[in-house]
Amino acid sequence: MQPIIASSYEIVFNTSGYTALNHYINKTNYSKIFIIVDSNTQEQCLPVFLSVLETAITIEVIEIDAGEIHKTIDTCSGVWDALAALEADRKGLIINLGGGVVTDLGGFVASTFKRGMDFINIPTTLLSMVDASVGGKTGVDLGMLKNLIGVINNPKMVLIDTGFLATLPQNEMRSGLAEMYKHGLIASKSYWQQLTDLTALTIEDLTTLIYDSVIIKNNVVLEDPTEQGIRKTLNFGHTLGHAIESYCLGNPDKTTLLHGEAIAIGMILESYLASELTGLSKIELTQISQVFKNMYEYVQFTDTDIRNIIEYLKYDKKNSNGNINFVLLKEIGIPVIDINTSNELIYKSFAYYSLINS
Repeated sequence: MQPIIASSYEIVFNTSGYTALNHYINKTNYSKIFIIVDSNTQEQCLPVFLSVLETAITIEVIEIDAGEIHKTIDTCSGVWDALAALEADRKGLIINLGGGVVTDLGGFVASTFKRGMDFINIPTTLLSMVDASVGGKTGVDLGMLKNLIGVINNPKMVLIDTGFLATLPQNEMRSGLAEMYKHGLIASKSYWQQLTDLTALTIEDLTTLIYDSVIIKNNVVLEDPTEQGIRKTLNFGHTLGHAIESYCLGNPDKTTLLHGEAIAIGMILESYLASELTGLSKIELTQISQVFKNMYEYVQFTDTDIRNIIEYLKYDKKNSNGNINFVLLKEIGIPVIDINTSNELIYKSFAYYSLINS
């Protein structure tokens, strides 16, 4: 596969990607290499990665706990302490080997330690391959509030090895698929249609779909790197989806949802809002809803749950001047940004979500 050219780095793939990585590291002459992993990738991915890394540079491994709940400043402090103890300097390289928590947090750590170190992302989950590792967004959660602390800073390279997907359970694969579905809904009706029937999917098909998904996201980021306009479209499903994810994460009575599971619900809700506000046809609303209904388990929300979820909306990063700004669809492949709605209509969207699952 040919590399995908981003703003200041390349996104490389599989065997040729490791060749590019080794060439880059050995021509750059870093002082040390620090590999950030979590407890899952330490066991399942690190041995594979080290077996293909060709360098005489000293390597240190820093492990963090796995899971969104550990995507915090406290975890960053632990990694910063480890880097200091290991005498890291600005000529060192950080390699983030893991899912979205590792790439987001590791990128933020690299961007802030000694005012900035180079870093490379090697995403190991489907979600991080098509979303978290591309576009330069780094950061951590503030309590239960998603990604409130962070900076936009590009890696030196992204290496996507689809072989790592063999380590994932099915729910993690479905979580990543949600972001791929989103890319189709905001940018390409033909890509969306390819994803609506995955019954005969092969590994080669999946690799091609991942490649196409990364191209869609990269093209949006290239056009709007700092999210002033079109990059906001990547947040379709995320305004309500992030609020749902945060609420469930902080509520012991609710099942914690993976990111893609929450975003899938958000896309149903926001598709309903689009059918009421921006002209999405009832036919396409039904098609979108049916795809997500078949792929993801139903989650029940009470009126109290919905009220608390709406309260979380005020923390959304797209908000401005006190307005909660939604990304909605005019039709599949054509998004509209900065749309406001009422709480009454949000309640109706949850009623619609419940109705289609009854």
